[in-house]
Amino acid sequence: MGNLGVSRWAWRAALVVTAVVVGTFPWSGAPIGLAAVVPILIWCALARSPQEGVVPGLVLLALLAWFVVPRGLGWSGPLVPSAVEVCWLYPIIAAVVCLVAMPRERGLTSSSLGLVAMVGIGFLVTAVVLLDRLEAKPGDEGVLPAPSGLRVAEGTGYCGSGNCSREVTLSGARAPEVVREHLDSRGFSARTPERMCRETGLVFTHEVCAELATAGPDAVEVTWYVN
Repeated sequence: MGNLGVSRWAWRAALVVTAVVVGTFPWSGAPIGLAAVVPILIWCALARSPQEGVVPGLVLLALLAWFVVPRGLGWSGPLVPSAVEVCWLYPIIAAVVCLVAMPRERGLTSSSLGLVAMVGIGFLVTAVVLLDRLEAKPGDEGVLPAPSGLRVAEGTGYCGSGNCSREVTLSGARAPEVVREHLDSRGFSARTPERMCRETGLVFTHEVCAELATAGPDAVEVTWYVN
């Protein structure tokens, strides 16, 4: 009986711990991916056995990795989920996965409440994140951390009319060229000679633009904002 009790909880613990590790990737920024751990917690509560819960749990974990890891690696493009989509789109997809995996012979009354909670919490977290960002300066957004060898001086930035920006001055050998190469490697592409942008998002595009202004032979000022 004791071993049976351990097995009932071992797969849940392993799944949740792995989800927390993946959700906080790349482990140096704001752990917004932790919001996506909630659907996995709810599924662990709904599933009654390892046979019922492990495979759908692994599917949820794989989806979580897709929603979190590419963005953490600095990738961009239409197949890379944005940070906000982790909060609302992932729970919707997770709820569909759980609904499909739920045994048909089980009544869906209590299970439906769990799935509704899964989606509802996701939208609640999304609202909190969006409200917090209205008057907040953007995060690193792939601009920082800066390339090694460059000195970083943070500016005051700007906030107004519902939009905020951050600015840094980067100095060091060949700073303007090194910064352009750095942004290019992080998925930014030139829109004008002084402006580089990158997009992420499966449903709604999250666009970040960085404007570069030469501040000296070995210094460049970078100002970035979210459109």
